[in-house]
Amino acid sequence: MAAENRVLIAGAGPAGLAAASFLVDAGIPVTVFEAAESLPTDPRASTFHPPTLDMLDELGGVTEQVIEQGLIASTWQFRDRHTGSIATFDLSLLEGRTAHPYRVQTEQWKLTRILHERLKEKDGFEIHFGESVVGAHQDESGVTALVRFEGVQERAERGRYLIGADGAASLVRISQGIEFEGLTFPELFLVLSTPFDFADEIEDLSFVNYLSDPEEWLVLLRTRYFWRVLFPTGDVDDERELLTDASVQRRMQSVMPRSEPYEVTHRSLYRVHQRVAKRYRLGRILLVGDAAHVNNPLGGMGMNGSVHDGVNLAKKLIEIWGGAPDSLLDRYERQRRTVCIEHVQAATIRNREMMRETDPAVRKKRHEEWRRTSEDPEAALGFLLNSSMLASLEREREIE
Repeated sequence: MAAENRVLIAGAGPAGLAAASFLVDAGIPVTVFEAAESLPTDPRASTFHPPTLDMLDELGGVTEQVIEQGLIASTWQFRDRHTGSIATFDLSLLEGRTAHPYRVQTEQWKLTRILHERLKEKDGFEIHFGESVVGAHQDESGVTALVRFEGVQERAERGRYLIGADGAASLVRISQGIEFEGLTFPELFLVLSTPFDFADEIEDLSFVNYLSDPEEWLVLLRTRYFWRVLFPTGDVDDERELLTDASVQRRMQSVMPRSEPYEVTHRSLYRVHQRVAKRYRLGRILLVGDAAHVNNPLGGMGMNGSVHDGVNLAKKLIEIWGGAPDSLLDRYERQRRTVCIEHVQAATIRNREMMRETDPAVRKKRHEEWRRTSEDPEAALGFLLNSSMLASLEREREIE
């Protein structure tokens, strides 16, 4: 491919490969640089919202593969950790507003594998594993990315645009001096996976459940082969202690006591941030996904918003390749950054505060509000439009 006439992408996560897929389908050459030696397979995000599935429909067969490798969740619940179901939200209310009125529960790495397999068969696509974009400079005609490989060696790669899709610790963002404004939550998040089927023991359990509790809220999610449990946990002197078998078993037994230990197939501990890049565009350098924004996982909006970024940006670059003005990229920043702040960041912060509420009177009032909302079709529809991210995309379209 002509070195100048291509898009460079740092990062082969959902945002980077979604953008690459749309660009390559439109005949625009793409080179992806992924720091890892292969596509990551750690179980990060696991919820695909309806509009994300709609977008992936445009790639021909991708949504079908995501569904085949996951589970369709037609409902999700707010629950009290001790008394059970409070409110069940039925996504079938979204029929007519989306081709997929449900969530799909599957790990995000399955999407990146699907996209990569598809891209490998396309002309105009190449990917370099074990290579990181560590810096870039630009001029009127393009961008020169500084790529590090084999740990220490560096070379220059030239393209018309550079997309930073290289995660929360984005070297593209850092190298350009773009501020990452926001905060880090004081608690750590512990995620455990188990093949034990909670639905066999807990009555009326959905595939997606948010359990409120004044002492310790949690999230209980089903994927095709595993249940995932997410706990908040206080800061400790030695984080490794939280991942020991004894500690993990204590947490799992607190969800549902059993006479035997839980089989735990994966355990991870991470800090959670709520941050948004001060700008998504710096000339020919664009940010998408976690490089542009990070948020807590309550509501499953992070990975979905990342895909939405990648698709929005790719479609604008396609227009530019066809002769549209470069200023179209300013609209990408206005749309996606505004939606992130107004919808994703606001919703995930609100979700966290609702789940961790300790005041009994406030908790009772909120539980009653959730129940009333779920039982009123009109109110439930409005709630689902927001929680499923359809409303955020409607807001995006309003922004010129």
